[in-house]
Amino acid sequence: MVIDTHIRPALFSPICENKERFEKRCDQMNYHLMKPSSIELLKKQYALAGIEKVFLLPSDCSFETGEPDISNDEIEKIVQCDPTFFVGFASADPRKESAAEELEKAFKFQNLAGLYINTARLHMYPCDERLFVLYDICKKYKRPIIFQAGLSMENNSLAKYCRPIEFEEVLSKYPEVNICLSHVGWPWVQETAALLLKYENCYTNTALMNFDGPYQIYKKVFTEDMGALWVEHNIADKIMFGSGCREFARSEVKEDWTVLVSRKKHLKKYMQKMQSGFLEGSERDGFYTKRSSDMCG
Repeated sequence: MVIDTHIRPALFSPICENKERFEKRCDQMNYHLMKPSSIELLKKQYALAGIEKVFLLPSDCSFETGEPDISNDEIEKIVQCDPTFFVGFASADPRKESAAEELEKAFKFQNLAGLYINTARLHMYPCDERLFVLYDICKKYKRPIIFQAGLSMENNSLAKYCRPIEFEEVLSKYPEVNICLSHVGWPWVQETAALLLKYENCYTNTALMNFDGPYQIYKKVFTEDMGALWVEHNIADKIMFGSGCREFARSEVKEDWTVLVSRKKHLKKYMQKMQSGFLEGSERDGFYTKRSSDMCG
């Protein structure tokens, strides 16, 4: 099974019925000149790409905007369209007094699978004490965390708050929680690679669509910005597939990623297994937490 671990469902039609809210969301998230797509059409696109499950990531900066760009309730609504295909993540703005209660509700009653946070939008460093209550809840419920890492293209976001090295303290303090630093932390790719190597609970995904086409950016990041054999020899079991794309068809993104890594022994096997395992939380006996030598045994 191949899972797309980085989908922002801003344009999914079930949550775009309110025109005013849709336009506000697109403005906040920097999605312009785009129209909503039906679940039926989206699933056909995923099927063409060979993607069998997707992670849906919300967006909550409601302390400043008044309401989440994509709420937990809206994520739940999409998941209910096909619970076997959609995996919903939760978000909660830690600047609000109700943040912990909202996250508890998302895990306990809405059955959402993990937490997504964009510290660049929040203007908070990952080790800000207001975030630790959310991390504690993830630990309690054995839920993973996906962080925006590196440059964020959303309005009012500052990359200094999500430079990969800033996440090290969280990785160190919460070894039981699986943490994904999305976008390979671009442009600080080597910092991300170092954290992937050092921490068993650290992962990343391939959602990299800021420049060029998919193949060109993957080639630059994974064979030039990183050493030519870093992925194959050291961190193959830490990289999850994520399209994160608006400009390119998902079939093109996945095909170019597959072509690029096809020479790398075992990598496709890792990618398929480890993405499912990422959701298994703090149970360190899962295959996805083991180094590549263990996985090949």
